[in-house]
Amino acid sequence: MNFTTTELGASIIFAIAVIHTFCTGYFETLARKSPRHAGLWHLLGEVEIVFGFWAAVLAIYICFVDDLSTAKHYLNTRNYTEPLFVFAIMIVAGSKPILQAATQILYGFSRVIQLVLRTKKAPTLYFLTLFITPLLGSLITEPAAMTLAAFLLRDLVYRHQCSKALLFGTLGVLFVNISIGGTLTNFAAPPVLMVATAWEWSSAFMFAHFGLESIIAIFINAFAITLLFHKQLIAPETGDHTAQIPLTVILIHLLFLFGVVYFAHDPVIFMWLLLFFIGYTTAYPKFQSRLILKEALLVGFFLAGLVVLGALQSWWLQPILENMSPTAVFYGSMALTAITDNAALTYLGSLVTGTSAEFKLALVGGAVAGGGLTVIANAPNPAGIAILRNYFPNAAVSASLLLLAALPPTIVTILVYRLM
Repeated sequence: MNFTTTELGASIIFAIAVIHTFCTGYFETLARKSPRHAGLWHLLGEVEIVFGFWAAVLAIYICFVDDLSTAKHYLNTRNYTEPLFVFAIMIVAGSKPILQAATQILYGFSRVIQLVLRTKKAPTLYFLTLFITPLLGSLITEPAAMTLAAFLLRDLVYRHQCSKALLFGTLGVLFVNISIGGTLTNFAAPPVLMVATAWEWSSAFMFAHFGLESIIAIFINAFAITLLFHKQLIAPETGDHTAQIPLTVILIHLLFLFGVVYFAHDPVIFMWLLLFFIGYTTAYPKFQSRLILKEALLVGFFLAGLVVLGALQSWWLQPILENMSPTAVFYGSMALTAITDNAALTYLGSLVTGTSAEFKLALVGGAVAGGGLTVIANAPNPAGIAILRNYFPNAAVSASLLLLAALPPTIVTILVYRLM
């Protein structure tokens, strides 16, 4: 492997950042024990801050190794479309009218299932949220689906007193299902989007090779965890809130949502739509709740940091991928996804020339299968963390417990992908 001093230093900093994500709970403990410096420890305990913080360290490192001009050129030549898109889609998808529309749709499905199968309300809603919402990710993109599902689960699960097993088990299944739920089309999942044009993969191709398998795996994961925790689930207190928000307002919000999704590759346009959307919600505050600007900004900061750090990891990632068989690529990409963004991984794989169709399918399959193992494994994961983190002990999500919780649904996904 040939590498420069800058690349070696970037990889060391990247490794420290990965370790840091597993230590955020420790910094929150330090904040309680040392009130004098609590602000600093709280900052380092925010998982969304980690990669942005270490990206700044990398920029300073490049200044010392090379010069300021080199550092500025490197930062200015990164592609920040994905962080900007996740920032925009989180704000729009997390608005009150969108959430109400999604909730009413799920409630409609729930009532039908309850009447036909005589099931209870809470387990039925829980199952539908973990089954239907990830599949919606293939239409409205995974970040939007993650935002919707996280808010729905917040009201259904996380606001109630429940066991740690339910807290992390739900998060693990949510992350895995969202990661594979966007594979029914060629534009919704970041790791698929990175290779779709280069490999000429259409939505029909994606559905033919991943669609049925993903649907089955999502169903099994959602059904299994519902069966496991159904006794702990409490139906949220709800009434008929449809009349509170006019249909025209909901339709306008949906138009903004689909506008941002449609122009997902054009940051100038979708950021203009976002600013217009913020202005619209300000003009009609009666039908709005607080926009999640802070949460979305933190997630965008996290992903932008990942872009800066990840771009200098190709010197060791690409040679590893080049020397793997298709089977090894599947499991190797799944393992590597846990320590690097799966979109970056598939992008690097697309640069490898002369690969077979089996290699390409194995690379993407492993990348999406492992997308729930860590916070950094899939771009939408930080969005879920930002919304749900405050409901976990010490307002910190343990990376090790998340890994353990995500292993069972990941194994289910592996078995379905490899056996079908």
